Amino acid sequence: MNDSPGWATPGSAPSDGKEAAIPRPSAPQDGGAPTGQWSPEQPPPGQWSPPSNPGSGPGTRPPAPGWGGGPQGPAWGTKPPAAKPGVIPLRPLGLGEILDGSVSALRAHWRTALGFSLAVSVVVQVAVTLMQRYLLPKPTTVDPNATGTEALRQASESAWTTLLSLAPASLLTMIATLFTASIVTVVISRSVLGRPVTLSDAWAEARPRILPLVGLTLLVALITATVMTVGVGPGLLVGAEAGAALALLGFTAACVVILWLQVSFALAAPALMLERQSILAALRRSAKLVRGAWWRTFGILALTYLLVFLVSFLVSIPFGVIAVIADGTDISEFFESGGPSLGWPFLIITGIGEVIVSTLLYPFVAGVMALLYVDQRIRREALDLDLARAAGLPGHDDDTSRS
Repeated sequence: MNDSPGWATPGSAPSDGKEAAIPRPSAPQDGGAPTGQWSPEQPPPGQWSPPSNPGSGPGTRPPAPGWGGGPQGPAWGTKPPAAKPGVIPLRPLGLGEILDGSVSALRAHWRTALGFSLAVSVVVQVAVTLMQRYLLPKPTTVDPNATGTEALRQASESAWTTLLSLAPASLLTMIATLFTASIVTVVISRSVLGRPVTLSDAWAEARPRILPLVGLTLLVALITATVMTVGVGPGLLVGAEAGAALALLGFTAACVVILWLQVSFALAAPALMLERQSILAALRRSAKLVRGAWWRTFGILALTYLLVFLVSFLVSIPFGVIAVIADGTDISEFFESGGPSLGWPFLIITGIGEVIVSTLLYPFVAGVMALLYVDQRIRREALDLDLARAAGLPGHDDDTSRS
């Protein structure tokens, strides 16, 4: 293993159906081990002090430093703390350690991760702002008093216009997220080992994986759309009240399936980046790593996205208020059919808020995903031993750790 993101040969992990070799201690090399003969000089019966009470018997020697429970070392029988060459200890991680590890990695390499994220966010937001101003269609006016066929037509036109308005921005946001995630995943892989990484190094490692990462994202989106179509389509074809009920039931079932798939495939991007997996192999790899830990993975992701939503909301509120005041827009216009006519002050100020949110939160989410991947491999495949060897920790060289 080296310090590159490829931590394991694809398909060599025990989660792929193979057992990991358990490192065993090497045999004594100095020939000083007991040969099976007891020493002829044994202590008299009844005068030996147990190790748990040193110094209570006559002539008892004090314990060696580090064997007692005092400040010199851990108590007998307790585990020493796990090695921590980088942002996380090399052992199974808790929720707080995953979140803190992501923040610590971004703080330690803020020029690489946040600088790249800021540049991408600015470019994307400028493009989105220009499209909102010049290219995207105006919201469709909907008559609240319309009924029957006319109401259905207006609702369809409004939904189609909204979709056209959101699609370009969503596509650009997806591309920005992919670029940011690729860089941050490399940064995390180096930060776990406690090694520095520059933007040029991270980009050199991430660049060959950009197109497969785009393909992975598009494939997951296609699977999601297919599941939703299969769930809702029959109800729409039936029509009438029975069709509406069937469509609602299918929509609910589709949402459940999509949620399960999204969590199962959550680790596919780190697997594709760090193991150089193909798209389909990365999806299978993620499903195997998440299997048996679906609810734990779901809980960590749910909390992560809740934090993202809260931070986004708290940042967007002041920028939104300032934008409305600077633009001179009446609040009541937002509740009218068709919405307000937004000017440059509103678009620029809200765009600044979006850039701040994107710069901070996209790398944070990518870092959590990468550390979740590392955590699952530590739990299932003893990746901590490989990481310790790669970090050059004493006692974890290839000879002693594989004896």
